[in-house]
Amino acid sequence: MAHQARKRFGQHFLVDEGVIDAIVRGIAPKQEDTVVEIGPGLSALTGPLMQRLDHLTVVEIDRDLAARLRHQYPKDRLTVVEGDALAVDFSALGSGLRIVGNLPYNISSPLLFHLMECAGQVLDQHFMLQREVIDRMVAQPSSGDYGRLSVMLQSRYRMHKLFDVAPEAFDPPPRVVSAVVRMVPLPESRLKPKSGKAFEQLVARAFAQRRKMLRRGLADWAGLIDWDGLGIPATARAEELAVPQFIALADSLLDAGVLKA
Repeated sequence: MAHQARKRFGQHFLVDEGVIDAIVRGIAPKQEDTVVEIGPGLSALTGPLMQRLDHLTVVEIDRDLAARLRHQYPKDRLTVVEGDALAVDFSALGSGLRIVGNLPYNISSPLLFHLMECAGQVLDQHFMLQREVIDRMVAQPSSGDYGRLSVMLQSRYRMHKLFDVAPEAFDPPPRVVSAVVRMVPLPESRLKPKSGKAFEQLVARAFAQRRKMLRRGLADWAGLIDWDGLGIPATARAEELAVPQFIALADSLLDAGVLKA
């Protein structure tokens, strides 16, 4: 019996063989890799990955699809984690993780932030997402797409947009163009804020009124900031600051006791 895509799960099933092949080539899985697939759906990626891997773990929220996967593949080669990816503790799935998936567009940003928590155990991530989201993820300062998502993810990952995917590659077709992104966690030696919580709070506050100059948007704190020492011009807006400047600004506000660790 054919599976009907469920709107509440944001299901759009990848059916284009050429796109599937391009994604698998982009991932380039090795037989012994520890791969976790989010949202396997009707096995468009699962099948080709299983041909190349000794074992695969999948996370599937749809109980009917989870049951289908358990029936389709031997349990010694496929582990099915049935549940919401937003609630899954990916750090419990091992180290050296390679995470892949055609992510539901309705939870893409929250899921990317959730996965940051286990980035230290991840080798790389390859995701298909709405192109608009990926353009924001990889955007550079002073561009229209640069914002909170750009800063937060770029503080933790090196990212590269691989290619676009047309709506016709899916059944049912989404109303948007998709794209595939590669995300590689930055090393432990990367520039890090003293407090991730303070950094996140500052970035959210800075982009809450992105059209305002930062000195106005952060008016409550402005008098405590050494703007010149941080190299931030008086007229600067949040979208003009690079990640290291946000880190330095968050650290200075933490030291001043404005932000809490």
